Amino acid sequence: MGGKDVVCVKQLKGSSLTQSDVQARLKELADDRFSEDSTASSNSSTAGGGRLSQGLNVGPGSAAWQSFRSPVVSHKDNVVGSSQDMVCIHVRRGGVDSGQGHGKWLSTITGFPDVISMSFVPITSLLTGVRGSGFLNHAVNLYLRYKPAIEELQQFLEFQVPRLWAPEFGQLPLSLQRRKNILPSLQFTLMGPKLHVNTAKVDSCLRPVTGIRLFLEGKKSDQLGVHLQHLSATPGAITVLGEAASSADDAAAVNERAYIEPVRSPLLSHICTAPVQYNGALIDDCAAIVTSAWLEVRDACCLKKVLFLRLGFSGVADMKIRRSEWGGALVAPRRSGSLSARLSAALSGGLAPAPPAVEEKVEVNSAIFPKGPPVPLPVQKMARHIDTTEVSRGPDDLPGYWVVTGAKLCMEGGKVALKVKYSLLIAVQEDPEGH
Repeated sequence: MGGKDVVCVKQLKGSSLTQSDVQARLKELADDRFSEDSTASSNSSTAGGGRLSQGLNVGPGSAAWQSFRSPVVSHKDNVVGSSQDMVCIHVRRGGVDSGQGHGKWLSTITGFPDVISMSFVPITSLLTGVRGSGFLNHAVNLYLRYKPAIEELQQFLEFQVPRLWAPEFGQLPLSLQRRKNILPSLQFTLMGPKLHVNTAKVDSCLRPVTGIRLFLEGKKSDQLGVHLQHLSATPGAITVLGEAASSADDAAAVNERAYIEPVRSPLLSHICTAPVQYNGALIDDCAAIVTSAWLEVRDACCLKKVLFLRLGFSGVADMKIRRSEWGGALVAPRRSGSLSARLSAALSGGLAPAPPAVEEKVEVNSAIFPKGPPVPLPVQKMARHIDTTEVSRGPDDLPGYWVVTGAKLCMEGGKVALKVKYSLLIAVQEDPEGH
């Protein structure tokens, strides 16, 4: 902030002046402009721009008012060389320019400063040394990265805490366990290996769940388990009251037989694809969120066994469901054989459009193995039957504060997969009349 008084000289094309001539002319103009007792610049500015003033009046039309627009006075140089040799430009910024000399103009800068130069810096750099600036710095960076709606910024920021998986990888057994022999198992092919099912209950400790996945546990990846992704801390706006009910309690109310589908053969293992949610939860009902999950296997007949997904729900005080939607992993369709591919290409004439490419989410996890410890490829025998894709929503899924309120098993691309029901919670408005 301040003022600037500059004389610029430009040598035109075709000029025959030497460098020393241009420098001499520039020095002559500078001495004439910035000398204390010179009035030449005042006369030239008055003649060129008509910027005369009777005093330091700051009203409209006054010199002070007009000085907010930087005056530019230019003329062809006729002193050295021809009129086609040079162009001289005089620029003033700041202060009150009424055509006065440089010395008098300097005294007006204090009252009417102007922006001379500026540089843009991150707003968070202004918080250096301020107590708690790290949290505010993180909040600003989250807003700039994901740009949530400003009216939902508070809910968005409360959900941007670290997310954990239950159980943790360090809690997964890698060695052979005695208990493995008594675990229920599934079989997808008559002569194929068995897939043991871990029926242990997975709990999020009453913290909101944001994702679910099926996981192949064990040293040989032959044990199926369900994992929950949850927030490391409960947001301040949410008060979880405790476990209210489980889907096993409402199993009789749902006709699960109508949702049983075979995985490979009708004679072998099946899955139940019935939606699992709290008491048929609807919009505007009191909110109940998922806080636990486990798998269950029931015998039907002979080799026919059915896999069920069970969920535990917890109530949330003074909250209701504002909006819900189902989401799941995107599974690429299985490729057909070469003969059928040629026949379909011949019938369609090669005009079938290519499927659109699906953009993968940016992985922001800084762990060495963000998707779990590496597993040798030869032992992934069950990966062709089970889709272990993580189904979760985070800050990039705006408005960024989704919670899991339901899920179901399904068949996608020939694999057992998960569909998850996500919901947005909103606080219940209290009736001022107490109704």
